[in-house]
Amino acid sequence: MPKCPKCQKEVYFAEKVTSLGKDWHRPCLRCEKCNKTLSSGSHAEHGGKPYCHNPCYSAMFGPGGFGRGGAESHRY
Repeated sequence: MPKCPKCQKEVYFAEKVTSLGKDWHRPCLRCEKCNKTLSSGSHAEHGGKPYCHNPCYSAMFGPGGFGRGGAESHRY
């Protein structure tokens, strides 16, 4: 029986959500920063941890700089 990467308990078929190549409990698949519940395949991954696309992943790991998305200078 696979174990959930978040709570380390066994994941049964009826409660399984597969994401990032692992099986999770549905309530355990949450954004690491804002704790929002995520659905399988509709989130980003960084360092093996799930993040919601907006605003968490883009704010933490996207291009930075003045204006965030304009024609100004950016940090990559």
